[in-house]
Amino acid sequence: MNTFLEKLQAKLGPIAYKLDSNRYLSAIKNGFFVAMPLLIIGSMFLLVTQLPIKPYIQFMESVLGKDWMSLFLQVNNMTMNAMTLFVILGIASEMAKYYSVDRGSTQAIALVGFLILTPITATENGSFLPLSNFGASGLFVGMITAILAAEIFRWVVQKGWTIKMPESVPSNVAKSFSALIPGFFVVIVFNLIRIGFTFTSYETAQNFIFEVLQTPLLALGSSLPATLIILLFEALLWSFGIHGSNIVGAVMQPIWIALTVENAQAFAAGETLPNIVNYQFYSNFVKLGGSSATIGLAIACLFFAKSAQFKTLGKLSFAPAIFNINEPLVFGIPIVLNPMMLIPFVIAPLLMCILAYTAMATGIVPLTNGVNLPWTMPPVIAGLMVSGWRGAVLQIVQILLSFGLYYPFFKMEDLKAYKVEMEGLATSEETLETEITESV
Repeated sequence: MNTFLEKLQAKLGPIAYKLDSNRYLSAIKNGFFVAMPLLIIGSMFLLVTQLPIKPYIQFMESVLGKDWMSLFLQVNNMTMNAMTLFVILGIASEMAKYYSVDRGSTQAIALVGFLILTPITATENGSFLPLSNFGASGLFVGMITAILAAEIFRWVVQKGWTIKMPESVPSNVAKSFSALIPGFFVVIVFNLIRIGFTFTSYETAQNFIFEVLQTPLLALGSSLPATLIILLFEALLWSFGIHGSNIVGAVMQPIWIALTVENAQAFAAGETLPNIVNYQFYSNFVKLGGSSATIGLAIACLFFAKSAQFKTLGKLSFAPAIFNINEPLVFGIPIVLNPMMLIPFVIAPLLMCILAYTAMATGIVPLTNGVNLPWTMPPVIAGLMVSGWRGAVLQIVQILLSFGLYYPFFKMEDLKAYKVEMEGLATSEETLETEITESV
């Protein structure tokens, strides 16, 4: 078993390292953290309008009027439905940090590049930019734009093609002029791209990226087989001490968040929710207690441990597990490089995914409503907020399943630790008796 793990680590280790150190994936992953607080805020305002409580709805109508929902949905529109703008700023900032170029200029130029590619809708009353292009449908265009604009900007700066002002000029004025030529390059390139697409059947970059790249990726990311493969890869990486969630998140988070936003838009419009798998499915119905659904293992350590080692670990790990943090368990048992604990650790997320997917696909549990909760939201509460009371019941069942899966393997590790402790205690007692005898 150890030989197999060593071979597997030798194969997966280099791949994980390359993914984790890739500057583009890292920029995308960290760039989403800029948008995440705003997505959570927007989700809360969406949830306020959708509480299925008739007296509450009647009260809101009596106080704010029949159109009261629009007063709250405005916040949702300007956060979740404009998420691409915030993601662009985040990614451009990370790219600027990596290349040590001016962050503010890179962000502004990347945003301009995206706006140049965004089609303008003309009406009798004037022209406007459709908000839909700033939401999930424009996400992949925004990500590519931010990276490409940052690369052009740093390339021009590194070539030295900038306007250099005398040292006596204030730094903020000097930065404005130094960004002038790189900005021209970015604008010219993106305008040529925009013009080039007008001669194709796609007409715009948005249409091209959405049809050729985004739609297939979203379809793949929302499928059960692909999700199971991703979860297996994540669990295996964790088993070797590599932060599997970070590796997987860098690739899958943009796809899953886009699927979440699609659900949120359908939920707000009262339409059928389109996606079973999305970021909330992954965060709340797969990762209960943390990666590989270790909340059952935390319960076992807290209430059923016999050894002092696991009793102490249970006290330390249970509170974090409630908030889906499981590093104390992963490195405290340890699960890392532990062939025995590797078995439930790999199987658990696959079972959670299959159970939740089946429950939602068959209509037993409603699909997640697009409310973007923090990943630290405790189970049961999270299920209630994203899928109603049936979502909460599903999470209770999953917690019991997690406990049942981890318990036999935990018990073997616990008894092993208890035996070592008892042997150590017996040895200490014999040593003490010997010392007393010799002293007499």
